[in-house]
Amino acid sequence: MRSFKDIIGQEHIKEYLQNAISQRKISHAYIIQGEHFSGKEFIAKVFAATLQCEEQLSEPCGKCRSCKQFQTGNQPDIIYVGHEKPNSIGVEDVRSQINGDILIKPYSSPYKIYIINEGEKMTPQAQNALLKTLEEPPAYAVVLILTTNLEELLPTILSRCVVLRMKPVQDELVKEYLKRELMIPDYKADICVAFARGNIGQAKQLATSEEFENIRNEALSLVKNIRNMELHEVMSAIKRIREYHIDVNEYLDVLSIWYRDVLLFKATNDTNHLVFREEIPYIRKAADKSAYEGIENILKALDNAKNRLHANVNFELVMELLFITIQEN
Repeated sequence: MRSFKDIIGQEHIKEYLQNAISQRKISHAYIIQGEHFSGKEFIAKVFAATLQCEEQLSEPCGKCRSCKQFQTGNQPDIIYVGHEKPNSIGVEDVRSQINGDILIKPYSSPYKIYIINEGEKMTPQAQNALLKTLEEPPAYAVVLILTTNLEELLPTILSRCVVLRMKPVQDELVKEYLKRELMIPDYKADICVAFARGNIGQAKQLATSEEFENIRNEALSLVKNIRNMELHEVMSAIKRIREYHIDVNEYLDVLSIWYRDVLLFKATNDTNHLVFREEIPYIRKAADKSAYEGIENILKALDNAKNRLHANVNFELVMELLFITIQEN
């Protein structure tokens, strides 16, 4: 059974929650804020399972009735709040699943715990309905709101909750996790770590994604050959991005990391800190052919391309200008 020791990083949150458990000072409401895939729900589930564990320890025992119910998804006093509309949690969702249920005492546990995932999707009306419960909750009630964006929550909700903000996990810990749990080879783990930027769930997704592997291969094929490509070949490369339904942001991220590697190698002649270490012959070649200013121009062009695409500038035009800049530098 998963427990606090299985949470990678987030020591400040683990310490806070475990202290609250050991001292029996449990708040009625918590907000856990973090990026998508960062592990908010994992932390909430471990906390909930520990609170309901019959052994009343700082970790769930995994053996009592409550823990066994939790592992099969049948713990009756841990409620996952759902919503009918995909992009919003409405007032009726809150009224029917929380307000209309919370006054019923727990079936067999010390607490009745409500986990609201994607809390930023609560409408203002839904948040105001929840606020009534948070103002005068029963002693046994615990509400866990998980969100990517605190700004979407009303100040009155924030003021009544303990807010726990997740931090990026250290690269070394993410890499160690990928190698240990998923048996990812060293060089591939480095690439996933570079993209995930401290988000362990994102790193895990990338490590097991065939689509990401395709994006990586397509981008590396371009940077290895772009200096010798004719215009029609450049246009074909742009067309393939669309045809393969490649995530253009991830594609541009691959290019950015590649040229940062080129810049780093040109400055240090050291391969130890490169993400694409296995591509060192091509990195050395690119470093020899480009000046420092040229590589920096490419990195700026990649940032500009992202901003222009975000502003809905024509895709083909943005990518053509980018690729010409790469060729010229």
